[in-house]
Amino acid sequence: MSFFAACAKGLEYLLADELQALGATKATAALAGAQAEGGMDAALRAVMFSRLASRVLWPLAEFPCENEQDLYQGVHAVDWSQHLAPEGTLAVDAHVSGPALTHERYAAQRVKDAIVDRMRAAHGVRPSVDTEAPDLRLSLVVRKGKALLAVDLGGGPLHRRGWRQSQGEAPLKENLAAGMLLRGGWPKIYAEGGALLDPMCGSGTLLIEGALMAADEAPGLRRLAGAAPTRWKGFDAALWATVEAEARERAERGRAALRPVFFGADLDPKALQAAVANADRAGVAEVIRLERADVAALKAPGAARGLVVCNPPYDARLAADPALYRALGDALRAAVPDWRAVLLCGSDDLARATGLRAAKRYAFFNGALECSLVLCDPVQPPAREPREARPLGEGAQMVANRLRKNLRNSKSWRAREGVTCFRAYDADLPEYSAAVDVYEEDGGAGRQFVHVQEYEAPGTIPEADTRRRFGELLDAVREVFAVPAGQVAIKTRARGKGGSKYGRMDQRGEFFVVREGAARLQVNLFDYLDTGLFLDHRPLRLRIAGEARGKRFLNLFCYTGAASVQAAVGGAASTTSVDLSGTYLEWAGRNLALNGATGRQHQLVQADAVSWLEADRGQYDLVFCDPPTFSNSARAADFDTQRDHVRLLRAAVARLAPGGLLLFSNNYRRFRLDEAAVAAFAEAREISRDTIAADFARNPRIHRCWELRAR
Repeated sequence: MSFFAACAKGLEYLLADELQALGATKATAALAGAQAEGGMDAALRAVMFSRLASRVLWPLAEFPCENEQDLYQGVHAVDWSQHLAPEGTLAVDAHVSGPALTHERYAAQRVKDAIVDRMRAAHGVRPSVDTEAPDLRLSLVVRKGKALLAVDLGGGPLHRRGWRQSQGEAPLKENLAAGMLLRGGWPKIYAEGGALLDPMCGSGTLLIEGALMAADEAPGLRRLAGAAPTRWKGFDAALWATVEAEARERAERGRAALRPVFFGADLDPKALQAAVANADRAGVAEVIRLERADVAALKAPGAARGLVVCNPPYDARLAADPALYRALGDALRAAVPDWRAVLLCGSDDLARATGLRAAKRYAFFNGALECSLVLCDPVQPPAREPREARPLGEGAQMVANRLRKNLRNSKSWRAREGVTCFRAYDADLPEYSAAVDVYEEDGGAGRQFVHVQEYEAPGTIPEADTRRRFGELLDAVREVFAVPAGQVAIKTRARGKGGSKYGRMDQRGEFFVVREGAARLQVNLFDYLDTGLFLDHRPLRLRIAGEARGKRFLNLFCYTGAASVQAAVGGAASTTSVDLSGTYLEWAGRNLALNGATGRQHQLVQADAVSWLEADRGQYDLVFCDPPTFSNSARAADFDTQRDHVRLLRAAVARLAPGGLLLFSNNYRRFRLDEAAVAAFAEAREISRDTIAADFARNPRIHRCWELRAR
């Protein structure tokens, strides 16, 4: 059986892992939640133990729903006597999309009407509505002509733990606090003897959630206070009793061993009063030490190691002062330089204002507000030895001269086209074989980054010569661009068994935002072989932005979703982005959110693109397909662009709406389109020359591209 657990955006992958740990046989991250496979036991354990879920939804009925009448009839067809007593109470939470059903409260009302009418006809009495504590709480989702009706097994929002009655101006929901703690690795740090510190603790949410997590107290215990989460007739009371007994036993053991290693400070006395009251209601006041103090006066708690967790002010209600963030960073470096820190900041700019180097960065949503969650490990990394300046050698000087020439020649083109991310050098001098790309940060400090990627050298060239020449090229790059060493990303190749391969990537977790046309996109130059943005596809993406208005856009093998973002900012009616990688889909979701494309019309699908296409029945006006040359993922059948492109294109063309357009591209140098086979179902026209920008003119075979229209 499959059920759905909802959560705040940014917690999806953590939630999927948590659900599997709680007994789900499989869990897959989705937008604002996770789809789980498992029985009622796994679902009820999620209700009791999940720290991240906001709802756990058990499906009751699924039916076609194109309009109000379909909705009413589909709900009316359910035998509600199996789910609710005739005189019982109910509530309906509705989420709808589509042209026919646009008003969620009205949709919820029609669900209620259908249930009431069915029950009154069968029993002569009718249920009533109770939005606060109903016997049965239902969830309705209508999307793409289908309605899904589910029982809310938790009976309401799961983030409510039952202890918070006092709060500050901008309280953090408990499940978001749990997500921060899990991203910081708090359970492991606590198990190893570490402490928890919140230097701006407010009403104490992070500290209390951290203490209850350390005590292994299930969130459902205090929230439900011994009551059943729902009075749905299908509820398994015996199974719930077993789950509850386990939770109580674990909490008793954990509380008995709980150590007083929780420290908080705040300058606001009212916030501290609220924190004390909340900690007392949660039963953890004895293990939390609170004091009134300015962040600048922060003192080390005395523990040798630990986790700093903090949600500093950042929204319209609380002034987002960069000076405060700088003071926070300075205080942490002075007090706990060897600790790990997790900071929820209102923006990347505020995160950078701390002056702390992020090992990893995540997009978190506090309500509708997109925030930047940064992980610093440790707070103060060891200082690097400064690099001594040295004059350029003859080879390095040649490369430097060519770089300066290229930058000078492209300056007017870049200014005219508004290009801020571009290729500056592409093996212009054959002996110095590498690509040099420039990425300019949009907003913030406006930093310039340089990405250097070494090409494979012929086997006839001695390894020593290859290393020397690449070193000279790097010297030239540093000389010409004059950016800090931390803003130069270097991808080198090393010879070994099996040929030449790129060495290990950095693990900095450093994302920053660049601009392409009207779109803002996250890139990461250090942690992956590719950066998150294929620069050679810039003309294709900008074309998509120009043609997408009002269209249904499909992005196959979507990678980080840059083309989907361009379609969204270009006014696409909807975007659907398909990729097998959860990592890249998460990245794509952040890119869409960065551009305000967060509605249900922007779908992210984790699937094998070919299999998904062959099963999909949707229609799309504009499709972009840029498959990898090869793929041998364990989660899907092997894919070979040359071997499988006809099957792929046939399935993609079948999904085109009348008059629709497919843009097909790939970077396999020896690719040959099977024109005869493709001609059976599509008209194809190669447009490769028109999709190569000026900065890739030296390498016009960087990709090939075709337009395809259905016959």
